[in-house]
Amino acid sequence: MNKVADALPGLGIVAAVLGIVITMNFLSEGPERIGLSVAAALVGTFLGIFMGYGFVGPLSIAMEHSARYELKAYDCIKSSIVATLSGQAPQMAIEFGRKALPTDKRPGFQELNDHVRSK
Repeated sequence: MNKVADALPGLGIVAAVLGIVITMNFLSEGPERIGLSVAAALVGTFLGIFMGYGFVGPLSIAMEHSARYELKAYDCIKSSIVATLSGQAPQMAIEFGRKALPTDKRPGFQELNDHVRSK
């Protein structure tokens, strides 16, 4: 998505150039026809830039953040499994997994301990 967002402004510039080339065919038809053709070229430019920087670019960033957040959960699971396989006690393995979570989403030690003991 990020590469598409980067390419869209260039596509808008291509639309402008092609619109002006097409406009050259209408030079003998009067200012009304030329104005419509130039306007169409400018709309193509606007759409390319707007879609690249105003829609697809922010969407790709949001998707990237979502994927990173989901990967943190897998890192937590991986850390716990690796700690368990290396011979750590279950509570220590859980602590290794807890430390892999982002600090704003990480449960407190006592909160996690109480939750595990209740299960």
